[in-house]
Amino acid sequence: MTSEQAERTYHHGDLRRAVLAAAEEVIRAEGPQALSLRDLARRAGVSHAAPAHHFKDRTGLLTAFAAEGWTLFAAALQAAPDLRERGVAYVRFAREHPAHFQVMFQPALLRTEDPALRAATAAAGEALRAGVAGAPGADATRPRLAGVAAWSLAHGFASLLLSDNLDEALEGRAPEEAFREIAGLLFGREGGRTVEP
Repeated sequence: MTSEQAERTYHHGDLRRAVLAAAEEVIRAEGPQALSLRDLARRAGVSHAAPAHHFKDRTGLLTAFAAEGWTLFAAALQAAPDLRERGVAYVRFAREHPAHFQVMFQPALLRTEDPALRAATAAAGEALRAGVAGAPGADATRPRLAGVAAWSLAHGFASLLLSDNLDEALEGRAPEEAFREIAGLLFGREGGRTVEP
């Protein structure tokens, strides 16, 4: 298939988007180790060389996929009104984008110096830090440690959820609601503030 034929296959001209969507399907089903540009080209119905035009190689594809995930993730965090809801957004993102979630936190698979990836991770980090800084009762003297604590709770919960380790513990509750309850147990009921007895 010539590149002209490939373009006709994608009358809207968005081969990049089509390859990223095919990558998401493969990662969801088989994990990132199963990805190959040749297989993605076959799935997208284009020549085996077409994906390399956009991504160069497998690492480039995974880097672009991770950058897309971090961008979506940053938007989800920024839309949440307080620290606890940012944790809920974190869990919801992992549920709705498990393939992105799986790749985003594996720097060995990525070109970590890629400008788009760095910008997207910085935006997500800033959204998390802003949530921590804005939380009532947040320890202003140790904002980095407070951020790590918040990140650890949300990331740990999301990772356990995606690996099916919470099915029994959730007792039929929606994961987001269970996370709100856990955050309330640990940090009080008012948006992450520790409530004095």
